[in-house]
Amino acid sequence: MPVIKIDCSAMEVEKKEQLIKSLTQTASSIMGIPEAAYVVLINEMCKDNIGVGGEMLSKKQH
Repeated sequence: MPVIKIDCSAMEVEKKEQLIKSLTQTASSIMGIPEAAYVVLINEMCKDNIGVGGEMLSKKQH
């Protein structure tokens, strides 16, 4: 059972659904493993817990 893990900031449900579908289809096509075998795990993190370029993501986007 292949597992795809994504760490990201919070997303809308619709975007998560689209991401899961797209990642599953693409990986299945490339690897030749049926889509039903894939598990996609999304780990949403608060923007205060993500640093980019030495700054908190929550401050960088404002």
